[in-house]
Amino acid sequence: MNANELLDPAYRSFMDEPSSYWTLHTLAEIRARVSATWSAAATACSEQHWTSSDSDNGIRLCLYRPNLSLPHKGLPVILYIHGGGFVLGSPEMADDYLAKLAVELKAIVIAVDYRLAPEHPFPIPLEDCYAALEWIFCNGPAHGMNTGHVVIMGHSAGGGLAAALALLARNRGITAIAGLVLIYPMLDHRTGAPDTPPANPTTGTFSWSRQANHFCWECLRGDYALDDDRKALFSPALANELSDLPPTFIGVGALDLFLEEDLAFGLSLSRSGVPVELHVYPGVPHMFDQLPGEQTTQATQDIARAVRRMIAAGLCD
Repeated sequence: MNANELLDPAYRSFMDEPSSYWTLHTLAEIRARVSATWSAAATACSEQHWTSSDSDNGIRLCLYRPNLSLPHKGLPVILYIHGGGFVLGSPEMADDYLAKLAVELKAIVIAVDYRLAPEHPFPIPLEDCYAALEWIFCNGPAHGMNTGHVVIMGHSAGGGLAAALALLARNRGITAIAGLVLIYPMLDHRTGAPDTPPANPTTGTFSWSRQANHFCWECLRGDYALDDDRKALFSPALANELSDLPPTFIGVGALDLFLEEDLAFGLSLSRSGVPVELHVYPGVPHMFDQLPGEQTTQATQDIARAVRRMIAAGLCD
């Protein structure tokens, strides 16, 4: 059985999407085409703040508040990291979703506009995300946040950065992370590489290709040789030790290119003693939640329920 036969009928428009061949020459056009789909309508961000991972570069933070009529004291915090293959995107690509999430969970959502590869390769995007986490701990209380327990969340490449950020925070002694929410996370730089044969013929047909994945990982990698102890921060699938990470939610479509690496990461977390909630949504590919359908509704509910539980557990500690 092939992917076409497995695709949920509600998501059949994925079959009509034009394929893109990702190169340094086509990246500018791909960035422009993707940004045109969300940038004009993005208005839900309540506030913008700035921080930096070094003395010369400012990192923009978009803050989404639940309701201006609510008291802004001691609200839970979600640090959100957007997707885009490490090479495109901004917080505004999830603008409406983040605004609704803030309202539904009565939490403050902070989305970080990290710098993009290939102009800014590893570890710059990760350090930008860490700077956002530090900003929350240093400045959050003054902005009505309860920073005792922060949830880290991301879609796709943002999910990969979220996993890496949780590892980095653990390595640097930060324990105030209440949970990790990984939505079809991009975790393994080996997926889609020319010398890595496809492990599953039903994945990677729609929405996100092996070629695009390999190109984006190479952009993030830059000149990094994966020859030191930072390699798990570059590609979290390489991590040998996942103990002491926070409770983790992972959701992925059964036709997603990332299915097998996400399942493997969930198993590694479980074997390390980390509480894991893992969902595989049948009949849908990468970014399925951009379209309406039963699986999108289910995933949205599962994510909100998981974050709500992480927040409640953190508040009870």
